[in-house]
Amino acid sequence: MRYCLLCLTLWASICAGNALANPEGSPSPSPSPAVVSSLKSEEIEGFDKDAPEVRELLKSALNLTTQNLTYLYGSDDPDRGGMDCSGTVYYLLQQAGISDAPRSSSEQYVWVRKAGNFHAVMSTHLDSFELDSLEPGDLLFWTGTYASKVDPPVTHTMIYLGKAKSDGLPLMVGASDGRTYRGKKQNGVSVFDFTISKPTGEKSSSARFIGYGEIPR
Repeated sequence: MRYCLLCLTLWASICAGNALANPEGSPSPSPSPAVVSSLKSEEIEGFDKDAPEVRELLKSALNLTTQNLTYLYGSDDPDRGGMDCSGTVYYLLQQAGISDAPRSSSEQYVWVRKAGNFHAVMSTHLDSFELDSLEPGDLLFWTGTYASKVDPPVTHTMIYLGKAKSDGLPLMVGASDGRTYRGKKQNGVSVFDFTISKPTGEKSSSARFIGYGEIPR
């Protein structure tokens, strides 16, 4: 009997310790803050000439880049400590009062296509005529950034920011787990270099930029 009581005492002690270490119902730990890049609106060429609704959208996007949000697949809530690409776009559009904005990259692409706002891009050069209509606030779309069975197979989206005053190079804003800003990989909600040549930091070599479009309003 003494041996059984001792076992029970030890078992109760272990259980109590485990309960303190990992109490039932406690939330999952938040992601670690990300090291990302940000800009101020005055560092973007012609920002003050953009339409008021575009300025507000881009200001909201740039504000997100100051919060050290990591890339978190499936999240569209900055309070979770991170967001994914389409979740970031969805959140920003909801904040802008565009309540019918879809959640996924593929659905956002269809949304833009159905509105007649999409511009297809086949070129891999930034000086292509295919980009002549690109404006700040437009949505950017990629396919093949990861294996997916969605149809259409659009897997990545971001928002075009415009060109940097410092060097005239085009920029975009959104969430990624490997794209770059000024050659340095970022992992979270950040400002990024906008490139349409050989993809940098993507898990799949088949990743390809396919076009852009004005946000339906």
